[in-house]
Amino acid sequence: MTHQPDHLGEQPFISHLIELRDRLLRVVLCVLLVFVGTALYANEIYQYLAEPLLQHMPKNSTMIAIDVASPFFTPIKLAFVVAVFASVPYILFQFWGFIAPGLYRHERLMVLPLLLASTLLFYAGAAFAYFVVFPLVFGYLTSAAPAGVAVMTDIATYLDFILALFFAFGVSFEIPIFTIVLVWAGITTPESLAEKRPYVIVGVFVVAMFLTPPDALSQTLLAVPMWLLFESGLLFSRFFVGKRRER
Repeated sequence: MTHQPDHLGEQPFISHLIELRDRLLRVVLCVLLVFVGTALYANEIYQYLAEPLLQHMPKNSTMIAIDVASPFFTPIKLAFVVAVFASVPYILFQFWGFIAPGLYRHERLMVLPLLLASTLLFYAGAAFAYFVVFPLVFGYLTSAAPAGVAVMTDIATYLDFILALFFAFGVSFEIPIFTIVLVWAGITTPESLAEKRPYVIVGVFVVAMFLTPPDALSQTLLAVPMWLLFESGLLFSRFFVGKRRER
């Protein structure tokens, strides 16, 4: 009885690692190239994202920089985050190229639309935060300042605040994708999720309480879309279940 050399069994694993390394290097290169472009306009990008707060600040008040290096590093940090954010389609393209050869045809027909939809939903969540949530939240927070208190926000603190909100709304808009994947994988059923609707409604408000600033307005602005997105994911999951049963 002959035995195959061990290196023959290791070869496919090594080739996968090499391919993964190459794709990660392409992703890093893409992010760095985009970062070079965004870094040139770092101050303009920060000014654009600070506009929802500046519009609601009292007259003649400005943002401040507490740390010595904040005027430089804060816009650069934002430029890098924007570079990663803008590179998401290419990152997902590389991810798809790596996993697609190992999927069956019906799995490819399922995963690719979900990747595209998750990207669009994440961008939609960030846009919803900027155009809808920020003006309402900053208008409320600045008007709630006690008399005699000057509203002067630190630029680094403001950046951390808006990035947290962008991430919270971007991830929360992925709820339809999570719902569809759970049903498609057979972990649960649309009927079971529908029965748990009261718990889901309470749960989204609890999650919104931890992901948003401690005010009722921003929590509601996150919780209500999360609930509506859950309902849309529940609706589309019924369609995917029907398609799977047909196969």
